Amino acid sequence: MPDIHEVLDRRLVTPVFQPLVDLTFGRVLGFEALSRGPAGSPLETPTALFAAARAIGREAELDWVCRAAAYRAALHAGFGPELNLFVNMEPTAWRADCPADLVPIVQQARHRLRVVTEMTERVIADDPAALLAATASCRENGWGVALDDVGADPMSLALMPFVHPDVVKLDMQLLRAPDDPNTARVVAAVAAYAEASGAIVLAEGIETAEQVAVARSMGATVGQGFWFGMPGPLPGELPYATALPHVRRSTGDARTPFEVVAAERPVTRTSKSQLMSMSRHLEALAGDGPEPPVLLACFQDSCHFTPATAARYTRIAAHSPFVAAVGSGLGGEPAPGVRGAHLDAADSMYGEWNVIVVGPHRAAALVARDLGDDGPDRGRRFDFALTHDRRLVVAAARSLLRCLAPVAVLTGVASGSQALHP
Repeated sequence: MPDIHEVLDRRLVTPVFQPLVDLTFGRVLGFEALSRGPAGSPLETPTALFAAARAIGREAELDWVCRAAAYRAALHAGFGPELNLFVNMEPTAWRADCPADLVPIVQQARHRLRVVTEMTERVIADDPAALLAATASCRENGWGVALDDVGADPMSLALMPFVHPDVVKLDMQLLRAPDDPNTARVVAAVAAYAEASGAIVLAEGIETAEQVAVARSMGATVGQGFWFGMPGPLPGELPYATALPHVRRSTGDARTPFEVVAAERPVTRTSKSQLMSMSRHLEALAGDGPEPPVLLACFQDSCHFTPATAARYTRIAAHSPFVAAVGSGLGGEPAPGVRGAHLDAADSMYGEWNVIVVGPHRAAALVARDLGDDGPDRGRRFDFALTHDRRLVVAAARSLLRCLAPVAVLTGVASGSQALHP
């Protein structure tokens, strides 16, 4: 039996495909590619395969191998841009170079296939800046983005606005508990997002005709599961399909949170003491309710992230899916459960004081810019703007998230060739 090193070195990965079906007309719209190791071996299942690769530090390479195998099979079968190919990507692959031997097939896929890259909500918590850059790269290639397993973890709803998925995949457990209050909350949040963005809702794990009806009642227009077909080889004759529409959004905005909001909202001048009460109010929103939102903040300098502030953010982080604070001198975890990052004094965001709250049902951003006054700290003046417009709030939040890790996703191909992105 081959070991994991041999599997990787010899590229012994086989793709299998499961159909994605239009729930209204029953048409096959595309396929999701899934990966299998050598048949009959302990590494046949994707769970075992990736666990073994992770244990030897080659998980990212395996991810490239799996995606390249899916691209190769789809191209060989005659896929064109009218068929949707859903392909998963592991978090560690956001920053990994494409192995040199896989570069040609990845380049062909970039030009000839209609790919939707699937990701999970855990990616943004691990490496938010890389996720944003990878999402932008997918869209630059004309590819779509799907958020997988929505509803399996409360974090997925809170972080959905940052991924801006073109396809939202409802976790299969929702179909099995349609009357559960949590299911109702998830379905309502996804429906609101889909209505505002034009995203497609896809229901996973459909196994019965009854579940088809439940999926449609949840707003799903596309389905996937054993009811429509088991994972296997691609059919000899591909179906004719219409590509799923992708929501096009600009992800290359390099402005700071203040610049994002101030470009569209009135700017007022006030003192730090007056801003403090407004920022406390927004922080309180992050710690309130059954579905606490994400809280992001910029403190300029670590001296402003006081022990009292650290204690307040620690309490919020105990319930919020994601809390982050950036500022000069702040470390990777300035308080328990709080993500942090050092902000260089030369950074254009250094002079800003930002508090941003984003959740499934609420959004608010207080953005302010220091005018550089001397004198007592609480009397320092700021220009500020406040908005509850979800579009602006999310744009400001994405700007701040880029500080939490380097923006570059892939530095180049292992051979020194042209860099390839997801």
